[in-house]
Amino acid sequence: MKRVLATAAALAGVAATVLMPSHRATADSPLFPTTIALPAGFQAEGIAIGSLPIAYFGSMADGSIYRANLVTGHGDLLTRGPGTPALGLKLDDRGRLFVAGGTAGDFRVIDAWTGATLATYQFATGPQTFVNDVVLTPEGAWITDSFTPVLYHLPIAPDGALPPPDAVVRIPLTGDIAYLPGAFNANGIVRTPDGTALLIVQSATGHLFRVDPTTGFTRQVDLGGESLTDGDGLLLQNTTLFAVQNRHNAIAMITLDPAGTVGTLERRITDPRFDVPATIAPYADRLYLPNARFDTTPTPATPYWAVAVDRPR
Repeated sequence: MKRVLATAAALAGVAATVLMPSHRATADSPLFPTTIALPAGFQAEGIAIGSLPIAYFGSMADGSIYRANLVTGHGDLLTRGPGTPALGLKLDDRGRLFVAGGTAGDFRVIDAWTGATLATYQFATGPQTFVNDVVLTPEGAWITDSFTPVLYHLPIAPDGALPPPDAVVRIPLTGDIAYLPGAFNANGIVRTPDGTALLIVQSATGHLFRVDPTTGFTRQVDLGGESLTDGDGLLLQNTTLFAVQNRHNAIAMITLDPAGTVGTLERRITDPRFDVPATIAPYADRLYLPNARFDTTPTPATPYWAVAVDRPR
């Protein structure tokens, strides 16, 4: 109960701050800007947004998490990272941020209000691991590995209790998917529209796969000959799948059948402000994307930013 009350109080405080921007912010910039500056050298990759207009960004450079106010565009560092990447991010309704650790092979759960680390899990070690992206379902968290054909499952109890480290389940991916050596394979992940399975995009081939979460068996989704090459973050809204194609500087908008077996490309969304966007999160009638700038050599002074585009109707 104390934890619930503390979280409620924190939410109230954050909401008040977000929904009543400072005089300086109001005077200096428009509300809900379409470009959000991130710290220099941050190497942004992941993004998560919940019910409040607050965005969380993960750093590939050191795993730090930056928290930005979508109303004003201003932000601050929520927590400094452990020196390893922070890639895919998801925020649950308990105010917890789930963070994929890339080459570190780990996975963290962070308090989104205080920045405290609530739990850490070691999924794998060695050069053949790249813990990339995450989706939350009623059964827990499901996480992709771009270098090893396996799906990690972190079961979460109905009361929200996080499991012990030895509860992590490793499910080999079989069926249609074939990992390419030395390439980025399984990347973004979402549920199917009917919630019965998972969808993952394979960056190197551009294929989309439906995954049975119980067995790991995969079937390629029929996209009518379309490809999602360089597919990265995924977002599902009803039966519409938004797939970020990072080096293509585009978002593929696909209509899926409920089971996620067939998809039709409706259009590709582009914007001149895209500079290799990696992931995507919605708020109100917008889609927010951090520019990972993979084609730019990173330095401590390299600028990074996120952009907002109107969500197609």
